[in-house]
Amino acid sequence: MGPGWRAASAALVGGSVAIFAALRRLALAVPQPAAVRSRPGRVWRWRNLLVSFAHSVLAGLWALFSLWHSPELLSDIQDGYSVSGHLLVCFSSGYFIHDSLDIIFNHQSRSSWEYLVHHAMATSAFVSLIITGRFLVAAVLLLLVEVSNIFLTVRMLLKMSNVPSPALYEANKYINLVMYFAFRLAPQAYLTWYFLRHVEVQGQGAFLTANLLLLDAMILMYFSRLLRSDFFPSLRKGSAGRDVDGEKFLID
Repeated sequence: MGPGWRAASAALVGGSVAIFAALRRLALAVPQPAAVRSRPGRVWRWRNLLVSFAHSVLAGLWALFSLWHSPELLSDIQDGYSVSGHLLVCFSSGYFIHDSLDIIFNHQSRSSWEYLVHHAMATSAFVSLIITGRFLVAAVLLLLVEVSNIFLTVRMLLKMSNVPSPALYEANKYINLVMYFAFRLAPQAYLTWYFLRHVEVQGQGAFLTANLLLLDAMILMYFSRLLRSDFFPSLRKGSAGRDVDGEKFLID
């Protein structure tokens, strides 16, 4: 990647940050459920989740399209390249930067630290991919997780709004579980196997492998939380009476 292409990529990331800042402003115009309006701590979180939902829909469908349009990329995870995949990585990098800034500037760092850790890992990995032009296919595979995040975010929005239809939450609960396996656990497991078997543990390969293993641990922790929260509530510990209005956890 030449200096000119790197500068163009940086401009794309900056443009993505601006797009999500605009979406955040638009989210202010979206009507808020009474359960959100009545609890000031939920207003920021509701707006933040709406922006997250927009990113999940756009990035998830984009990742699916990129792999469907160029299936040959899957045969060369290390050096495969597509303009669509490159643009997607720039687009999502901008979202992670925007969301981190939104958390920090709205004084939510302490209660939303999990997101900051996740975003720092994702952004640093994506920047290395943009600079070197390598492992972009791995990034596209990882961004399939956004398909799962569509239903995960819907789950959180339904919980916050106290939706009066339990059937809607129940239906989304099972769809969310299936999508979690298909688009989060499966791609993550495959990439972990691939990196441990085929990627040299040095330089960028070592950095990305360590990043991937840390993400594995986080994903398993989130999956455990999801199962306890939605399928085995009797196993939840220390959650009774906990006010999570101002908190933004990947699973709660």
